[in-house]
Amino acid sequence: MDVELILHGDWAFRVEHKGIKIYSSKVSGSDIHSFKGEAEMPVSLRKLISLFNDMGSYNRWVHQLADIDILEKNDGVEYVLRQTINTPWPLQKREMIVRTGLVSAGENAIGVIMKGEPDYLPENPKFHRVRHSTGLWVFTPTDQGTVHTTFVMHVDPGKDVPAPVSNAGLFEVPFYTLNNMRTLVLDGSYNPPYPEDIERHLSIIEDVPDKL
Repeated sequence: MDVELILHGDWAFRVEHKGIKIYSSKVSGSDIHSFKGEAEMPVSLRKLISLFNDMGSYNRWVHQLADIDILEKNDGVEYVLRQTINTPWPLQKREMIVRTGLVSAGENAIGVIMKGEPDYLPENPKFHRVRHSTGLWVFTPTDQGTVHTTFVMHVDPGKDVPAPVSNAGLFEVPFYTLNNMRTLVLDGSYNPPYPEDIERHLSIIEDVPDKL
């Protein structure tokens, strides 16, 4: 996955609300647009890494997440996750299986890449298995003591969701997810442990103190 190409692709600005900027982009071969959300997080890079490693708290910030399971863990930097996503009645809940991994995303920037693996498990008739999903998170510390946070995703929810409906609602996911994330990391009572084993794979040159 070419992180730079994704971040600086053909994005159209759509809206800014509460300091969160939302963009969209057409995707070749798909009627579903991808989205990009950007926000400044006034906390340390280490705290954001800790948040991503605290999967038991994902339901506190991932928009419409119903459940999450760890199916596979490889050395603390790569996971296979099963997520179920709430959908409005009468649609079935979506079930996504994604492989995630930490990567370097430039000078002292950290990326989390996501790639759907829909055939990792047999399909469950209780859920609608999402067949296509790709995504990327990038955390870039700034000179202002914040972490510039970018969330990119392209998901085809299935043929039972018309493309215009999916595209009309795509702004909700990045906005509410980033807004919930910001609220959680600024909560002084939320202090997830830092995964020290990550240091064997990625080097954080410097850090900034949490602005709490």
